[in-house]
Amino acid sequence: MFRLSRTRSPHTVRTAATVAFASVTASCLLAVGTVSSSATSHKAGSGETKPTIVLVHGAFADASSWSGVVQLLQRDGYPVVATANPLRGLSSDTAYLRSVLDTVKGPVILAGHSYGGSVISQAAAGDPDVKALVYIAAFIPNVGESAGELAAKFPGSTLGETLDTASYPLPDGGTATELTIQQNRFRQQFAADVPASTAAVMAAAQRPVSTLALEEKATKAAWKDIPSYALIAGKDYNIPPKAERWMAERAHARTVTIDSASHAVAVSHPAAVTDFILRAACDVR
Repeated sequence: MFRLSRTRSPHTVRTAATVAFASVTASCLLAVGTVSSSATSHKAGSGETKPTIVLVHGAFADASSWSGVVQLLQRDGYPVVATANPLRGLSSDTAYLRSVLDTVKGPVILAGHSYGGSVISQAAAGDPDVKALVYIAAFIPNVGESAGELAAKFPGSTLGETLDTASYPLPDGGTATELTIQQNRFRQQFAADVPASTAAVMAAAQRPVSTLALEEKATKAAWKDIPSYALIAGKDYNIPPKAERWMAERAHARTVTIDSASHAVAVSHPAAVTDFILRAACDVR
């Protein structure tokens, strides 16, 4: 089930309502065609420049987690960059994403999954080319907050009991700790609505996240100045849905909920995720 909520935002004042996910405004219809759950009809108007969609994965994933979304965006003619998030520390990951954004010309819609939400919130601050932030089952931290503390703000996460730890070397000669999800528990924890064979590949290919990344506090919150959108995964066992909803409401984000979705919602529901990203592109064009 899809539920789209429009909330009052400092960027665009709208009447609060709950509408069907496929519903769009007349102006949006004229600009990009009918928004559908199959993401087949997003076409920019004649002569209109389409924004580049930059996708940032989160912990325990890699850029391939966006594959279904990328295919749909490319089919509709949108330029896409699915960047590799280092997952080593919020400051360094932010600096890397900024270096990627520096290579992109023109308007950008920036989407982040999970911990990727923390990275886009910081990287987009002060960047006039970023026109919207789209949070996909993601953290939306305020200044002074870390991903780890936000995940623990509400009950419901079972991630901790599924993790393995390992040490890795730091450039200064020291060591730090990184986390992975145990492969035999990966599907249940991270991707319960993904086919078992696909989840097994995801488990084997997962990128470890440093505890430094999850513990480092945000220093910027770009959602205070940039229109924001939040997709809430109703069966998320990494970030509790209550936490996702609370962060979205605080950010005055336009919000959609997919009740049946796991944390890996971009893999299990790529068409719905694509439609939501393009809704943001439509709204801020």
